[in-house]
Amino acid sequence: MAFANNVLIVRRVLMAKLVELWKQDRLVEHIDRLPIELSPRNAKIMGRCCIHKERAVWKYKSFPLLGFDMNDEQDELIPLSYYAEKALKRGKNNKENILCVIDEACSACVQVNYEVTNLCRGCVARACYMNCSRKAISFGENGQARIDHSKCVSCGICKEACPYHAIVYIPVPCEEACPVKAISKDENGIEHIDESKCIYCGKCINACPFGSIFEISEVFDVLSKIKEGKQVIAIVAPSIMGQYSEKMETIFEAIREIGFHDVLEVADGAMETTRREAEELKEKLEEGQPFMTTSCCPSYIELVNKHIKDMKPYVSTTGSPMYYTARMAKEKYPESLVVFIGPCVAKRSEARRDEAVDYVMTFEEINAIFDGLSIDMTPKNNESFHCSAPKEGKGFGMSGGVIGAVKAQNLIPDLKALQVSNLNKKNIGLLRAFSKGKAPVNFIEVMACEGGCVTGPSAHVDAATGSKLFKQAMEKFSVVKESEK
Repeated sequence: MAFANNVLIVRRVLMAKLVELWKQDRLVEHIDRLPIELSPRNAKIMGRCCIHKERAVWKYKSFPLLGFDMNDEQDELIPLSYYAEKALKRGKNNKENILCVIDEACSACVQVNYEVTNLCRGCVARACYMNCSRKAISFGENGQARIDHSKCVSCGICKEACPYHAIVYIPVPCEEACPVKAISKDENGIEHIDESKCIYCGKCINACPFGSIFEISEVFDVLSKIKEGKQVIAIVAPSIMGQYSEKMETIFEAIREIGFHDVLEVADGAMETTRREAEELKEKLEEGQPFMTTSCCPSYIELVNKHIKDMKPYVSTTGSPMYYTARMAKEKYPESLVVFIGPCVAKRSEARRDEAVDYVMTFEEINAIFDGLSIDMTPKNNESFHCSAPKEGKGFGMSGGVIGAVKAQNLIPDLKALQVSNLNKKNIGLLRAFSKGKAPVNFIEVMACEGGCVTGPSAHVDAATGSKLFKQAMEKFSVVKESEK
């Protein structure tokens, strides 16, 4: 998550409202009134044509939060309460897609990416016109050029040809943010996500200025299981330390107040990942393989599987920290349902391949639940958690953490490592070059998010705050460990 903005606030307020209604057992009976309450008759609407449009957006933004997408609506006259009732009764959401676009909200971005500004001098050369293969350039009475958007295909040749730089490129934020070109407009001008290309990095979610891109949530699936009395276990990613200033024990106690039977540290599973990955790296290097990359970032795994298949032989086969922690949870609680909690969209994809992980929730969703259930972070006198996972495991939450943990194993004295954090177009090109079998190092840590998981797309706080809090928590943890010696 790059910056705090109003779109994020709107998304979280809506989820918190839905959870509050669930707590009061009024979700089904009251949800149809929610869009009216959030945008009452005399409310001033910014960014929409009218209050009715704004209410429609509230309605359809509730769909993914309830675990549905726009394709689930077969009749516009069916009220939200119908979907809310289905969400509370379904037990498990089996939707194939992980992300969805709210078409009612996705309607204001430019349809064509190039526009002529008033810098145009109406020059005699007319290079824009001469080089346009689609004949989309014409001229007004004052000689200034203009683009016929019904003919333009956004090739950008006119912009390159203009000697005055009078033609500008206007990006579509979500398309520009996507590093693998997985999102584009459909025939109706609405953005469509091609999940055969998508690596679930989540960059598009927070890039959209209209908040029209959502994850398909499992919040109400989990809450329903808790209410049924099922034994539900939360396994929490190490990057939770970058979400709150409170001690981890206090955070875990708040999570258990939601109704979880127990809360476990994924940092413990990270230590198993470290041990196995270090041994695998040593073995691969001894066999003559030039380098190996990490495998704990599911977005990177999606990238390799869908876009850089030549990299597969060089990717570690070791399971992620979530993988090993889920098995620890199942061993301790054989009849339990396991819920991974983290800042990552791609974990939803990984969980579908892992029979030990039943649900995935995000830090953003967890904090909305705290708000909806009125759970605060007040330290409890009877705190029963002792978050004792080693520092190396906790370090997985920030870039460089995996390298540091593997180095601590002391299995490879001449280890040369490289961090690739942030799967943007430049770094993807770098990885594609490495996939040919040559790299300047023998170990590469790959993270989809700049700075590591702590800056994930579904984090609760902005990236700068998250990184600062995480570093402070790690420093405090080091001081505590030194005092225990």
